[in-house]
Amino acid sequence: MTKLRYDVATNSPAHRQQTFVIIKPDGVQRSLVGDVISRFERAGLKIVAMKMSVPSIENLTKHYGKSDQWCIEKGQKIYDKITDGGKTPEKSALEYGRGIVNALLGYMSASPVVMMVLEGNESVAVVRKLVGGTEPKTSDVGTIRGDYSTDSYNIANDDDRAVRNLIHCTEFPEESQGEIDIWFSDEELVKYNHVNEAILYSSTLTGYLD
Repeated sequence: MTKLRYDVATNSPAHRQQTFVIIKPDGVQRSLVGDVISRFERAGLKIVAMKMSVPSIENLTKHYGKSDQWCIEKGQKIYDKITDGGKTPEKSALEYGRGIVNALLGYMSASPVVMMVLEGNESVAVVRKLVGGTEPKTSDVGTIRGDYSTDSYNIANDDDRAVRNLIHCTEFPEESQGEIDIWFSDEELVKYNHVNEAILYSSTLTGYLD
């Protein structure tokens, strides 16, 4: 039988792109960890690091640290919604924006989470596609958020809490390494070849027929 030819060295850098994922407290508490992981694995992504922990506020602050400009932009939407409803806002746009971050820190530290580093062809974009939009109510059917949650910005704002949208994933490729470095040491990332990579990426397909 001809041996399967698969030379890892011929892979393009895109095949080895890494992305960071957190299955958030609501995903863990609703026992969706296995379902979420299976979505990633079935798409052909490789897990190179994974652990469960209760995130520290220090690391969460590093991860979700937002500029004043970001807080003002997000807070302004809340501010405008209040004024449009005929009420007088009790805070500035900046304070409302900071409130979003504080609510997120409380939400993310309320329960254990599962953190992963996934590797595969353009993995950042692939994971974002699988996860769906940040608001579950409007996220597409077939995505993780769209299939497993109905939470919305409106109800979250009314309840003064973070949107419970099951998962965090890296948004842009240039952000992935910084996020990974917050939560994983170099020693925790495992370098290995997975048999699926042969059928996904090998330049030739040989050895499947006798």
